Amino acid sequence: MAPFSKGLENVSADELTWTFTLRDGLLFQDDEKVRAIDCTTSLARWAVKDPFGQQLFSITNEVKSLDDRRFQIRLKKPFRQMLYALGARNCFMMPERMAKTPASEQIKEYIGSGPYRFLPNEWVSGARAAWARFEKYVPRPEKPSYFAGGKVVYFDRVEWIVQPDPATAAAALQTGEVDWVELPLIDLCPMLRKSDGVAVKVFDPFGWLGVLAFNQLYPPFDNVKLRRALLPAVDQQTYMQAIVGEQTDLIRIPAGYFTEGYPMANKAGLEALSGRREVALARKLVKESGYNGEPILLMSPTDQPALAQMAQVTRSLYQDLGLNVDFQAMDWGSLVSRRANQGPPDKGGWNSFCTLWGGLTVSNPGSSYPLRANGKGGWFGWPTDEALEALRQRWFDAPDLAAQQAIAARIQQRAFEFVPFIALGEVFQPTAFRTNVTDIVKAAIPLFWGVRKT
Repeated sequence: MAPFSKGLENVSADELTWTFTLRDGLLFQDDEKVRAIDCTTSLARWAVKDPFGQQLFSITNEVKSLDDRRFQIRLKKPFRQMLYALGARNCFMMPERMAKTPASEQIKEYIGSGPYRFLPNEWVSGARAAWARFEKYVPRPEKPSYFAGGKVVYFDRVEWIVQPDPATAAAALQTGEVDWVELPLIDLCPMLRKSDGVAVKVFDPFGWLGVLAFNQLYPPFDNVKLRRALLPAVDQQTYMQAIVGEQTDLIRIPAGYFTEGYPMANKAGLEALSGRREVALARKLVKESGYNGEPILLMSPTDQPALAQMAQVTRSLYQDLGLNVDFQAMDWGSLVSRRANQGPPDKGGWNSFCTLWGGLTVSNPGSSYPLRANGKGGWFGWPTDEALEALRQRWFDAPDLAAQQAIAARIQQRAFEFVPFIALGEVFQPTAFRTNVTDIVKAAIPLFWGVRKT
């Protein structure tokens, strides 16, 4: 995985100095050249929030531009994940003036350097967004590969239309009113597969990991014994079938803390979720944990079917184990806002919710947000565990893949002991499109380079 703008990187013999040269022809969509200072400022903003960026900058002495085309990163110690980190899909390069926006604030301009430029005057929040071809974009010569390679585009314009009703979206695809439905309701996929002129496929090789998150700042889930007590009763099959029904080819279980089928996946501790389910044992462990009937505010999004279905399974699970559930349904926007609240559950906070994390993100300890255990500086739920964080640091320092894999197994074993979250299984979300749409790039999100209509 290499940075999209990379033309050449030069590494010193001691692996402490990396010098990057931007390729020719890079322009921002305001017709200004992409400069090294734009990249260094963008990297500094990215590193505030991103796990890989945080790690990189924690061992960095200096990031500086040498001239308009070259920038340099000087390290305190070797960082063998450099190209993987800079190749992350959220490591966006933007003009210096935009990148100076604090990472805690939303940018106020939308200017990139890619093959399509955003049309802010046509943006209707929650309804429509549009992009136009950026005629001055110069693609790399390779074929596209996820976010890397040549981004050749064949359309003058791309429109995203937000359609909250899945049946209406499916009908629009069947009639040819739209060309592509990003996330068709899985229940409707069998019908769409039988429709003339419609194809339904999975292009994301990584899938999505179901996650049961806990607020570990407040009772009762600040108690590791209670979190562990849930494990014998969590049935990944039940969770995943709640999403896919009988389409079991769309799920993968058992699933641990790292994406199955990729280098860091392992079996350490996995018997906690793959063995026979024992609800009676879980009830016993709940009692032994000292749980005293505290209410558990469980959030469920009304407009995200997969997450709502997982929340319903969780409510039943909690009730079966004798937990006092306060089930609160809300739209996704409200849930996203509320989960950021670090206040007590009875003062606008929360105790638990379900979500899905992209399989690429959770495929390794470096990029997995929900596996961070750095307290209030981490992902929602804010777990704190020095042992997990120390193992994560050792993973970054590992000299080779074999050493990384050994440490990943220790991380997973520790995660099953500490339970920062519970993995609920992996699901593969199909996408649906007209059969005259071809050459879609395999990726976790829709990409519009390389795509054609015949």
